[in-house]
Amino acid sequence: MERRSLLKWLAGFTTGILLSSQTNAQDKTQNSDRLGKLLPLRTLGRTGEAVTMLGVGGAHLGDLSEKDAQATIEIALQGGVRFFDTAKMYQSGGSETRMGKLLTPKYRDVIYLMTKTVARNAKDARDDLASSLRRLNTDYLDLWQVHTVASPTDVDDRIANGVFEVMAEAKESGKVRHIGFTGHTQPEAHLRVLEQSDIFDTCQMPINIADPNYSSFIKQVLPKLVERNVGAIAMKSLANGGFFGGSSHGQHGDNPKIVPNRVSIAQAVHFAWSLPVSVLVTGFNSPQQMQEKIDLANSFVAMNEQQRQALIDRVADLAGRTVEFYKA
Repeated sequence: MERRSLLKWLAGFTTGILLSSQTNAQDKTQNSDRLGKLLPLRTLGRTGEAVTMLGVGGAHLGDLSEKDAQATIEIALQGGVRFFDTAKMYQSGGSETRMGKLLTPKYRDVIYLMTKTVARNAKDARDDLASSLRRLNTDYLDLWQVHTVASPTDVDDRIANGVFEVMAEAKESGKVRHIGFTGHTQPEAHLRVLEQSDIFDTCQMPINIADPNYSSFIKQVLPKLVERNVGAIAMKSLANGGFFGGSSHGQHGDNPKIVPNRVSIAQAVHFAWSLPVSVLVTGFNSPQQMQEKIDLANSFVAMNEQQRQALIDRVADLAGRTVEFYKA
């Protein structure tokens, strides 16, 4: 499908995600819980789960001091965020441990909790699940994902070594409600997962205005997710620092800056939400930045076709590994 037509087709599904989850939420929760009002909800693909459109990134939470991490969690919850992302590899389990101390004891009943495994074989995957549950101080996960599929060969190896089987077993056992996969290196890796298996409920990947012009997850993978009703979890809406001239995860730098030279943070983030993504997992360097993202969620109005394409065209000359340094 021609690029502009594809993006228009994709964006057409965004309203459906919003409306279906709002209806679902009104039936079950009235868009609030014991902590207060929720952010707008979206349907998480085939799970039918209504999740908040904004999620807390566990890697960033683990990098903060414990005091700032607690403040960030409280700001997120007060602001209506209920989706929490983490992974075993973040701070070698430190992010999970922090959530198990600061988050789950008081709030497990109201949050949607996700973690991930980088295991390359069945034994390590089972061990990772057990240790993640222990660190997170919970007896089940809402979502467990195969983390950072890097290439088609990587996918084939993990299948051959039983990782996908363990994911399915974990869901069947009730230790995990939903399962998914993530990656940011090659769209071809995600396509190989979808070619080889239909067990996954979610997929996490980069969604940003630079992506359509270089090794694009939006163009190659997102249409497949929509067709299969797999919940799309957006990450790297600011290229994990790449939009601020950075060339390593979470860092700013001296490369050409998309923000603020070409677009605003609001434009970049609202672009991602204007596509059929269920939740945007956000990074932050302080509690105040968490509040800024909550404010952006509350101010969100879907962009039309012309607005989306104008942003893509505005950064087309910068698209590539200088900005999205994490891609192969």
